[in-house]
Formats: sequence, C-alpha cells, structure tokens
Amino acid sequence: MTSTALLAAAGESGQDARLITAAIVGVAVIIALITWLKLHPFVSLAIGAVGVGIAAGLGAAESVAAFVEGFGSTMGSVGILIGFGAMFGKLLADSGGADRVVDTLVGHSGPRTLPWMMALVGAVIGLPMFFEIGLVLLMPVIILVARRSGLSLISIAIPTLAGLSAMHGLVPPHPGPLVAVAALNANLGLTLALGVLVAIPTVIVSGPLFGKLAARWVNVPVPELYVTAEDTEGAEAAAQRQRPGFVPTLAAILLPVFLMLGKAVADVVAPDSQATAKVTLDFLGTPVVALGLAVLVGMVLLGRGGGMGRKEIAGSLESSLPPIAGILLIVGAGGGFKQVLIDTGIADVIAEAIKGSALPVLFLAWLVAVLIRVATGSATVATVTASGILAPVAAELSSSHVSLMVLAIGAGSLFLSHVNDAGFWLVKEYLGVSVVQNLKTWTVMECVISVTGLAGVLVLSLVI
Repeated sequence: MTSTALLAAAGESGQDARLITAAIVGVAVIIALITWLKLHPFVSLAIGAVGVGIAAGLGAAESVAAFVEGFGSTMGSVGILIGFGAMFGKLLADSGGADRVVDTLVGHSGPRTLPWMMALVGAVIGLPMFFEIGLVLLMPVIILVARRSGLSLISIAIPTLAGLSAMHGLVPPHPGPLVAVAALNANLGLTLALGVLVAIPTVIVSGPLFGKLAARWVNVPVPELYVTAEDTEGAEAAAQRQRPGFVPTLAAILLPVFLMLGKAVADVVAPDSQATAKVTLDFLGTPVVALGLAVLVGMVLLGRGGGMGRKEIAGSLESSLPPIAGILLIVGAGGGFKQVLIDTGIADVIAEAIKGSALPVLFLAWLVAVLIRVATGSATVATVTASGILAPVAAELSSSHVSLMVLAIGAGSLFLSHVNDAGFWLVKEYLGVSVVQNLKTWTVMECVISVTGLAGVLVLSLVI
C-alpha cells in the first residue's frame, strides 16, 4: 500500500472514531443535563443534537439545519398523530366510552389475568397499526385500567406496549418488515406467518412476565390524565350518566385499525392497481387520515352517544391539546437528534465495519440492525441499512431462511430505545416517569423483545 493510501486509511479511521465518540458523549451529555441539571428534555435534546453534529464534523449551521429537519419531519408524521390521538382519547374519556371499555376489561379479568388481557389488546391493535397510533389510542385505556384496577401502572403499561412494539418490528404489513421483505426478496406470506410465530412468545416474555418484574423496579402514581366521571363522582353517580354502548365505543376505537388493515391488504393483493377501490383504501388507510376520521366518527358515536352537546364536544376537543404541548416538543426534539446522527454518517461507519464478518448469518443480520438502531435511534434506518448490507447474502439462502433474516433484522431494529428515539420520549411523558425509570422499564422491555425475537428466529432456523 502506498504512503498516500495509508494516510487516507488512517484519516478515514480517525473520522470513524470521531463519529462514534461524538455520538456516545452526546447521549451521555443529554442524560446528564436532564437528570443532574434538571434541564427540560426539549432544551437538553436541542443542545445535545447540535453539539454532536459539531463534534462529528458536520458543521454548526449544518447541525442546526439537520435538527430542524428532523424536528419538522417528526412533527409532520408523529406530531399530527399525537394531536389527533389526544383529541380522540379525551373524547373517549369525557363521553364515558373509556369507562365502558375499562369496566368490561376489568370485569372480565382478575388481577392475575389483566396484564395478559392488556398484552392481547396491544398485540391485536398493533397488528395493522403504527406504534405511535396504537399508543395514543390505547393510553387512555392503559391509564384508566391501572387507576380502576388498583394494579401498578407499569404492570399494565408494559404488557400493552410489548404487544404494540413486537408487532411493529416483527410482523408485516408494518413499514420496517415490508422494507426488509422487498430488499431481501422474501416471501411476504411466509414472513407474515413466521413473524406471528416469533411474536407470540416474544410478547409473552417481554409483556406480562417482564412487566411483573419491572413493576418491582419502578412504582409511579397513575398520571392525572383522562379523568372520567367515575373517577370524580364515584361509580354510582357515573353509572347514572348516559354512556355510549360498548359496541359503538369499540367500533370507534377499531375504525382506524380496520382502515389501515384494509390499505395493507390492498397493497399486498394489488400493489400497482389504480382501481377506484384501491385508491380509496390507500387514502382512507393513511395513518393521519384514519386517525382524523376516528376523531370525526368519535364525535358522533362517543360524544352524541354519551349525551354530550355540541359545546361539550368542542370543549372536550379543545381541552385535549394543552396537556400534550410538552410531549410534542420533546418528541420532535428526539426526532431532530436522530436526524443529526443520521446526517453524520454513523450508520455507514457501522455498516462498513461489519462487512466480511464470519458471524452466523442470522445473528449478523440482527447485530447490524442493533448497532445502527442504537447509533441513530431509528428502527427504519436500521432496517433499511441492514437489509441493504445483507441482500447479497440473502440471495444464497433458502426462502424460509430469507424470511427469518427479515425477522432477525426486525428484532434488531427494536433494541435499546434511548434518548435519540422519539418513541422513548413519547412513552416517558405519557407515563409520567423519569428518564432513569424509563430506561429501567421501556428500554429494557425493548431489549427483551429484541433478544427474545432473535432467540425465536434461531430456534426456527433449526427446524425449517
């Protein structure tokens, strides 16, 4: 190798080390600012993001631009969903619809079986739905079930979140698995079937079983959100108030689920069709449209069904937004930090370092996704990058093992959600826990999902 080539290699190696060091130090600084200096997470994330960009050589102006871009992108997707979800959740609570659902769940489940019921609810809702939409739809139910049952908030929330998250990472038609299916040329039907097989034990382990342990580590009061008539007036007085029926309430909750599921099925059956039915399903199944329609339908089924007048419905929707202002800023800042990390090129550094490894192929697929997920905070970036790296390897595998590679990448893309992940802040703010408490519950739960999912993939690889 010539002296010029050696110098180039040394310079490239030094830049790679600089990127990784900047990312690690940046995460540590953000945690210190929030936990030690008690600085607001929004401010801490903004400082950390720009600092990481500058330290990684991105430049001051470019770092700010990347943060703004990530903030805007997150608000354009997740932010709108949070707003619609907050409106729907407040309407669900004020109309008495949440009381109806919670009374049914609590009435048909004992203290031991209730976490299992919530895991099932999370998995069913999460099957066709983006994680963020499922979370904002189910958060009123999580909080009211915890408040009404007397069980720990964590023991109720963790199983529900595990059901949502596992389905999001492992089972098509979610975007991540679909991207990997396309990139690796996997069989969609086989991947879906194997994904459900892996997801069932994964939800059990990371949900009700881990939730029981996590509840011992963290004990926090139920947030003062979604307070209903039964909470303020007592069960007897609330029972005398008009409430929407269980079926109309369930229909309102499941409307966006079915709309998005219809779009997903249409995309699989006729991906390139321009037929009117397909175009209509594509529009109605778009997450923002589906959740917006849920709010409009909820005004009728929940609001009018609960005896609310026009002024009461309008007041309920208006009062739902101020409490989520902080959540929106924090989640947006988390998206900004993620974009800065992506623009520094740290995912490319990890991808290059992993090429040519002698590790078992399914474990390697999981590991690549893990490293990129931890570095960037994005499950989608982890999935896309890992799929691109492993595509040549997948071409030499059997159909079943290509599907298992998709699942290994999906499992890896969920690992170690922390301060560079907008979902981390969304869960933290809704549950009212500290950063450390969220790391001990939500973050560990994501790691359990990832590792258990990998274990399921490896076991299936031995028998198929």
